[in-house]
Amino acid sequence: MEHMRIKSNDRYAQRVKTYLCLLMHVSLYSLFFIPLVSCGRQAQEAVIAEDSLVWYPGRTFNYKLKFNDLQSKQHAVASAIGLPRPPKNRADAASMRKQLVEIKTTDNYIVDSLTHSVPYLIPSAKRELDAIGAEWADILSRNELPHYRFYVTSVLRTQEDIRFLQRSGNVNSVTQSCHCYGTTFDLAYMRYDKVTRTRDYMHEDNLKLVLGQVLLNHQRAGRIFVKYEAKQSCFHITVRQ
Repeated sequence: MEHMRIKSNDRYAQRVKTYLCLLMHVSLYSLFFIPLVSCGRQAQEAVIAEDSLVWYPGRTFNYKLKFNDLQSKQHAVASAIGLPRPPKNRADAASMRKQLVEIKTTDNYIVDSLTHSVPYLIPSAKRELDAIGAEWADILSRNELPHYRFYVTSVLRTQEDIRFLQRSGNVNSVTQSCHCYGTTFDLAYMRYDKVTRTRDYMHEDNLKLVLGQVLLNHQRAGRIFVKYEAKQSCFHITVRQ
């Protein structure tokens, strides 16, 4: 009888020990698991708070319809006010430097890594590019939007550059190109560089609207011709004076 009572007590003690161990493991699991879940939720909320989409309240429009100044129209002006002749190659373009102004990255735009053009324009085209950049920055500032820079993707091309582009299959590359006169530049409309490090950000389509509005203003004022190039994702711009 005494032997049975001892065995019974041993079994009870074992069950208590097992229960306490289980309770201890559950408690430890809770201590580690709950903070991890909580931290994960806080991190997610922080990301959402950091990414606040803001919009330019301008009215959208049909880019293809508004910016349809044909190549023939742009070329007539480019050949009249630009370089006296298209440079044959880079060395020939260098000999015309006195008639050109170098363009460099500014607070409002970035001169892209140019592979088929050189960063030079005639003075009036450079002034127009700077004016576009200034109005762009002004619109963003007046609407309390974050500051971005747009990209200049093509500038002065030589006849040799045109041939390279044609061999690469660029359908918008023509032999009689406005780019050969230093009057013309391309602005990308789907790539932008954010300058101000704020929680707010803008979608590329909305930044395109800001840039498009600036170009529309300058086009209506008779300062530029603009062609919307969907396949190249750029605005093709020629200064008119």
